[in-house]
Amino acid sequence: MDNGAASYRRFLDGDESGFDEIIGLYHDSLIYFINRYVNNFAAAEDLAADTFMELLVHKKRYSFQSSFKTYLFAIARHKAVDYIRREKRFRPLPEQELPRDASDADMVEKAVISTEEKRKIKEISSALCEDYATYIHLAFFEELENEDIARIMKKSKKQMANLSYRARNALREALRREGICYEK
Repeated sequence: MDNGAASYRRFLDGDESGFDEIIGLYHDSLIYFINRYVNNFAAAEDLAADTFMELLVHKKRYSFQSSFKTYLFAIARHKAVDYIRREKRFRPLPEQELPRDASDADMVEKAVISTEEKRKIKEISSALCEDYATYIHLAFFEELENEDIARIMKKSKKQMANLSYRARNALREALRREGICYEK
């Protein structure tokens, strides 16, 4: 029933051996649990270490009202899900998508350049006012039409037309200040 809560309480009271007991109890099972999510043993080891670090940094978050093991594994699950989200954004190209000849290489190069342009636009647009940044995100990255963006942002057609014009001009000017000529 204890599941490490007594060891954690001792650690909170200043007994360092309590934390060592927690690591001894849960280290291996935590790694295997995380590995089921991420399918990468090295990453699972790192995430398990991050989970224990979370316990060290945020000592007072555990309220002793639920099982300590449940609390610990919930932290680990959140760490694994965050890792999966991060990896999804930065995963390598599958082998079948790698270039086979010069035209494929050009296609990959154009895709990389396009991704870099989008990253720069996102970075620059985040410095604009909130409405402009929202419009640019929805128009460029989500590829929504002004009509749909107007519904999302609760704007009339006229307000949307003005916002669209001003946001694009603000972005164009910000890109120009960065030394990037971008006309689309």
